[in-house]
Amino acid sequence: MALYLGIDGGGTGCRAALAGEDRRVLGRGAAGPANIASDPEGAFGNILAATRAALEEAGLPDAEVPHLLAGLGLAGANASGMIEKLRSALPFASVRIETDAVAAVKGALGAEDGIVAALGTGSVFGLQRAGHVRQIGGWGLVLGDEGSGAWIGRALLSRALRALDGFVPVTPLLAEVLEEHGGAEAVVTFSLRARPVDFAALAPRVVTSRDPAAGAILERAVADVAEAVDLLQAGGSLPVVLLGGLGPVYAERLARRWPIRPPLGSALDGALWLAYEGSGP
Repeated sequence: MALYLGIDGGGTGCRAALAGEDRRVLGRGAAGPANIASDPEGAFGNILAATRAALEEAGLPDAEVPHLLAGLGLAGANASGMIEKLRSALPFASVRIETDAVAAVKGALGAEDGIVAALGTGSVFGLQRAGHVRQIGGWGLVLGDEGSGAWIGRALLSRALRALDGFVPVTPLLAEVLEEHGGAEAVVTFSLRARPVDFAALAPRVVTSRDPAAGAILERAVADVAEAVDLLQAGGSLPVVLLGGLGPVYAERLARRWPIRPPLGSALDGALWLAYEGSGP
């Protein structure tokens, strides 16, 4: 019996699912981060650790590893040369590697056409049509991630500084943020060491606030997300799935623009889709 392995690997953890030809999951496993761009060696080790844990739960020996037909959705897979390097190192019988965003699209839509917007700490968008996936975004906070939690948090601090300069009004929310950080110079110091997740920690302040500054930031974020989805729609009206912690925030504001529906499955389900597709003729 052929065994199929799905791996969903991101910056915070790696999950594995093992299934048979009937697509029934036999075992699951988990391990540490699997971003193949920022830590390729750690990602390799965690992929194998999660795989062995899934085999153990399924009651199968590690000797099955070289026979597995694997599909992997991994953070960092859009970095130059990373896929080829990892593929040559992995011990599986067949390997298909895509970005974690592609796995999320496959999991959310299955075989159906549609658009997926993954909106958490970062942001990325994908279109699936006739089984083919087109990804846009996902370039990270320095170069993109519009509409993400990190983008919203950074926009809050940026607007607070612009308020001090006189470009926009100083609102209660902006005054609070400046005071909490210890003033403008401290905000700059924070920005120099902050990671995307640190900026994203400020996003809940924006999405739950009725402050005019929060409204302006959200208005821009919603416009950016809508622009990305419109680009993928290309004049059509495909169903849209909004994933991630900010998914419900945008669903509430975009429900009248397109048909919005819940995901069929997770990114791990999508990785298994990749395994089945990658083992085909």
